[in-house]
Amino acid sequence: MNEKIAKSISKFLSLVLRHSPETINLKLDENGWADVEELIAKCSKNGNTLNSELLDYVVENNDKKRFAFNEDKTKIRASQGHSISVELNLNEAEPSEFLYHGTVGKFMESIKKEGLQKMSRQHVHLSQDRETAIKVGGRRGTPQILSVRSGAMHRDGFKFYLSENNVWLTDAVPAKYIEF
Repeated sequence: MNEKIAKSISKFLSLVLRHSPETINLKLDENGWADVEELIAKCSKNGNTLNSELLDYVVENNDKKRFAFNEDKTKIRASQGHSISVELNLNEAEPSEFLYHGTVGKFMESIKKEGLQKMSRQHVHLSQDRETAIKVGGRRGTPQILSVRSGAMHRDGFKFYLSENNVWLTDAVPAKYIEF
């Protein structure tokens, strides 16, 4: 499988399944699921050649497991990271004492003042380990890793959710819970 093509398809799927399904006139249900046949047809119609074999490859080999099929592979959705309103039916979970967030230097002053905000997404994303946070932060430059006192947050009443692809989600992280 051509990795360059797979990466390009993965980026396009992130766009249409997380942010802008209207780009290809794709319909998502309230839980973010798209019909696989409709997705393939509309991607191909819009210049992104896609077939079931390539889609399977992208879902199975995406390093962050960004996408998931339903049990019979007739539907697909993004695991998390939506800027559109979808209900992922996440169950509340108890986090470890510390979780991590990868960012870059230009956001540090704002984070020190306002904490971590979900911005255009549905949740703030946190990683279970520093290595993953380094990868996340490194996508936009030199990574800055923040340690989040998630155990203390949880004890103080903040809710946490664990996505299907093991990304920790919460509504916001006040600056007082962040170790810079």
